[in-house]
Amino acid sequence: MKTLLAKLYKSLKLPKGIQLTIMRLLHDKFLVGVTGIIFNERQEILLFKHIYRTHSWSLPGGYLKANEHPKEGLEREIEEESGLVVSMDDSLMTRTDRESARLDLCYTGVLIGGEFRSSKEVSEHGFFAQDAMPLLRTNQVFLIDMAIQRLKNK
Repeated sequence: MKTLLAKLYKSLKLPKGIQLTIMRLLHDKFLVGVTGIIFNERQEILLFKHIYRTHSWSLPGGYLKANEHPKEGLEREIEEESGLVVSMDDSLMTRTDRESARLDLCYTGVLIGGEFRSSKEVSEHGFFAQDAMPLLRTNQVFLIDMAIQRLKNK
């Protein structure tokens, strides 16, 4: 059945916009999350104290909006949640989560400026050296270690 549908679809030669609309209707949906490892001038890492998470301290991040580039989405999320302005520079890793149908894109970047303000999601922020971080989820420690190793190899 799928083969027959694929042949029919191909023979119709629909415009790309219509093809994408059909694909969106027929394919499963999933969330695309973005996580940032932001360094300051002392190579310390930005962490947020989140109001709603079980591990209150964590890397900044969020979810992309439609038609948003991952770097821009992460920069937006961080500014919305904290008032801080960052520049996302390099892709670090892409992770998947089969249980939640989530794809997470992790980037590294730097603080540009801004003034911290708490929000409905973030109560505090801090820049931490690798050996002085609060308790974090294991997967975030892994990402931080990877980012620091990459920084040392540059």
